[in-house]
Amino acid sequence: MWLARVELRDLRNLHAVDIELGDGLNVLFGRNAQGKTSVLEGVGLLARARSFRTEDTRAAVRRGSPGLSARGQVRDGDSSTRLAVSLGPDHRKLSVDGSDVPPGRYHGRLEVAVYSTDRLRVVRGTQRDRRSFVDRSAGALWPPYRRLMRQYERVLRQRNAALEQGGRDLGAWTERLVESGAALRQRRSDYVRHLDRHLAAGIRIAEESYSVAVDPELGPEAEAAHRERLVQDLASRATAERHARRTLCGPHRDEVSFRIGTEDPSAASSGQARSLLLALTLASLDVYREETGRSAVALLDDLDSELDPSRVAALCAGVTRRGQALVTTAHQGWVESLGQPLKAFRVEAGRVEAA
Repeated sequence: MWLARVELRDLRNLHAVDIELGDGLNVLFGRNAQGKTSVLEGVGLLARARSFRTEDTRAAVRRGSPGLSARGQVRDGDSSTRLAVSLGPDHRKLSVDGSDVPPGRYHGRLEVAVYSTDRLRVVRGTQRDRRSFVDRSAGALWPPYRRLMRQYERVLRQRNAALEQGGRDLGAWTERLVESGAALRQRRSDYVRHLDRHLAAGIRIAEESYSVAVDPELGPEAEAAHRERLVQDLASRATAERHARRTLCGPHRDEVSFRIGTEDPSAASSGQARSLLLALTLASLDVYREETGRSAVALLDDLDSELDPSRVAALCAGVTRRGQALVTTAHQGWVESLGQPLKAFRVEAGRVEAA
């Protein structure tokens, strides 16, 4: 699966971009603040109908414009699909081959894995940031996971409302929370095990080892154990929940831990944090390919900022063996040093041209 063509309109400083991409390595180069990352953002928007740079995608609309749009042609074997996303202050429209569709029929037709400085919060941010990384990656891989997430979030809202109202219907919502929460914990644990295995076997970016785990981790095929654990946790926190008037345990509070060697990356150097994020991105690519038999598109922003040229060249070669990649750099000379087949694009003042 790869993106053959992309058209972007009024996305940040990009007024009108229309480029044809190669199915392997594509490099966008230019000075800082010219629009390179915005091109990657547009491809991510086309894949997921949301921005990887901001929670409020409307903030990506070019100043003075009523809305933005992203269009693309996706190739998957002999088949071709046209995707389009249009966003404005009061609308979001998704279409497949010219027909408007709901999100459930749009997602899954193009998938991306993103490495960007904007995503360092995954490594250094809150537990919510880490859970979101795992949940979004697992949701892209398994559509039932997305449905399970939505179901759990609805039940959680209802249970919190019951706690706000002094416990009315609390028992019924607790039962439903245990049921959906145990299933979600099991699926999340499944994904984390896949991701950790590929982290251990993946490219050693800085000669360091990386790992990921989720707590609680009760092993495969353990949904019943997750259910029992959640029942016990809710019972132990019942008094505290009545005082707080919100649910204090469950998948929305579980911890995801990353390790560089044996250390938590919260105090890691900038280079170590970037290396871990890159390793996670590559591992998620491998998990997606293993599970689906298809390739996600790698979006790698400012790849050469922390790595030496020989390591970057080897990394680019390894990524493109997995499928299509879009890489940005501020250094034109770096592009020429890669020494491998690629398509290059110059980005300047919001304009993108084949180089």
